[in-house]
Amino acid sequence: MPLLEWLSFCVELTTKGKVKRILFDYFILLCLFVGFLYLFICSLSVMGSAFQLLGGKDAGQSLSNTELFDNPVAGLVLGILATVLLQSSSTTTSIVITMAAADLLTVDQAIYMVMGANIGTSVTNTIVALGQIKNRDQFELAFAGATVHDMFNFLTVCILLPLEAATHYLRALSAKIVESWHLETDTSQKKDFLKKLTKPLTNSIVQIDKKPIENIAQGKIKASEARLLKYYCKTETAMAYGDDCGSDAGVNITTVNTTAISSTITTMAPATTPGTTLESHTITTTFNESLSNATMNITCAKDVKIPCDYLFHGTSLSESAVGAILLVSSLVVMCISLIFMVKILTRLLHGRVAESVKKFVNYEFPGKAKYFSGYIAILVGAGFTILVQSSSVFTSAITPLVGMGIINLERMYPLTLGANIGTTVTGILAGLASSNIEKAMQVAMAHLFFNITGILIWYVLPPMRKPPIQAAVFLGETTKKYRWFALAYVIFCFFLIPLAIFGLSLAGWQVLVGVGIPILVLIAAIIILRVLQRKVPDHLPEKLRTWKFLPLPLRSLEPVDKALKALFKALCHCRLPSTDTNTDINTYYCEQPRGEYTVRPEEAENKRVWTESAV
Repeated sequence: MPLLEWLSFCVELTTKGKVKRILFDYFILLCLFVGFLYLFICSLSVMGSAFQLLGGKDAGQSLSNTELFDNPVAGLVLGILATVLLQSSSTTTSIVITMAAADLLTVDQAIYMVMGANIGTSVTNTIVALGQIKNRDQFELAFAGATVHDMFNFLTVCILLPLEAATHYLRALSAKIVESWHLETDTSQKKDFLKKLTKPLTNSIVQIDKKPIENIAQGKIKASEARLLKYYCKTETAMAYGDDCGSDAGVNITTVNTTAISSTITTMAPATTPGTTLESHTITTTFNESLSNATMNITCAKDVKIPCDYLFHGTSLSESAVGAILLVSSLVVMCISLIFMVKILTRLLHGRVAESVKKFVNYEFPGKAKYFSGYIAILVGAGFTILVQSSSVFTSAITPLVGMGIINLERMYPLTLGANIGTTVTGILAGLASSNIEKAMQVAMAHLFFNITGILIWYVLPPMRKPPIQAAVFLGETTKKYRWFALAYVIFCFFLIPLAIFGLSLAGWQVLVGVGIPILVLIAAIIILRVLQRKVPDHLPEKLRTWKFLPLPLRSLEPVDKALKALFKALCHCRLPSTDTNTDINTYYCEQPRGEYTVRPEEAENKRVWTESAV
């Protein structure tokens, strides 16, 4: 159908118009979109490297405190914080699986941390949604599309964390499955399908050695001794002569018994450098009357380390400074790429073409088969995530499409569930490459069944799909009215609240329960009352049918919004525009020498008029 509509659209054009449309409106714009998408993905990779430079050592050090992980809540929170700092759930789960295989973590401790990693990975596409903050309508949809991933993870953890702590359901299930398999370690597993495309660019900017983070987590080295910026990238074999064939070259030359005759002897000497093969040494001896006058010429193959070649190699800046530079730069590139991607897609997908794409992406099977449409989306999400080996990259790439209205929230939800399934493949590959394969695979399978159980709870029954979707819609509506709320959401949900919960858990389970239970009861009461207000308001007392019985600060963000506007006014000497949609003209009164800056609703958000009038 889309193809027929496109062809019928082209029939009305002249031959020159058709060529121009095909070459420019479609082919060139499509190439530009692919180029900006490539930059977008690379910027996500560089941003991850920046976070590792800024917080990788701290994340590794926090993971080294294994005695804290006996507390399920502490293990969960550390998994969240480590993933937010590393900007990669794959890295966190790989480290956790490696530590479990090395008997530094128990399976129970590793499962709690993997749950936290599942939550922490969703922060990336939430940050990406901020790129559409300029357009309120797009920002509402994009933020809802990003946070539906958060809501699923939060709700799943709220159920499975206490269930796992009480019954050890995931540990027992994964143990039974792994015991039924006959596994062998396979260190040849590759986990960088997408990186083969992005490495040429990202490796020319920065290269990170993740091994020190694992060593810090395992207690092998101190954080102060670790260096994350790579210095040597590869080794090459070169010929060396005489004294250069020393033990520092990784060559162990065996003793050769000689006789008092001129001879040439070739011997094989094992190389001590790991990963190298036997070295061949040709030893030529020439003797005079006494053995003491013998001369020996030795040639050998020697492994030489080659320094890396990237932008920040050998820099005098600290790793934190490099991380800060990369973070700012990657965010700028990500936002610019996102803006151009949205503009190109808006140019490509308009009119009948846009409608056809929407119908295709959000297609529902007819009749009773409609129930299975979402499961196809789950498979698609899992497949793409396995292909790119990153749920963050996949969900971040489709979040702008939700903001543009190309993908609806009901379709975005199963796609993110599939991404959760697909990202567990990285942990499985890491488990297959571990020395203690049974224990490593048990943790990896627990991660898989954590996500499968979440899907069984929050997707199989259609009514159970509503809580995460409706929660995401509510967050999207809130960000549309108060755009600062998006940044506050990221800071509170992924930093401040986890840190507060972690602090309470360290004080003891009595303190955690004493503070946590009343808060959970209050949240449950608010949710129940809100549902009753929407479903059966007539059954409630008149006072409880709305929230007006509460003081304004407890039922609205308006006081906070006014306080922030007052703060911005004091800082930039401007009066921010009113959020009242009935206002004809939103005026920015700035201390400018010439006049008054006004924005008229009919001119859209991108056009502004400077009115020549005195302030």
